[in-house]
Amino acid sequence: MSVDVPLTGDADDAPLSELPTETLVGTVVEYDDAPDECTVYPLHADEDERLTTWISAKDDSFVELDEMR
Repeated sequence: MSVDVPLTGDADDAPLSELPTETLVGTVVEYDDAPDECTVYPLHADEDERLTTWISAKDDSFVELDEMR
């Protein structure tokens, strides 16, 4: 994930409410012969950023949000 936070120790001491935020989108792709995969990426990423600014997890690595509350 790409967030505009300076690479200094200053961000470590900042309250969470003052850190930059990014709206993320999650897309689940279902496969017949492989585990489903969820990919999370920034909502406003351009085509080039979508190729490099993402994280994916296979189906046994993520759970329903309601199950964790």
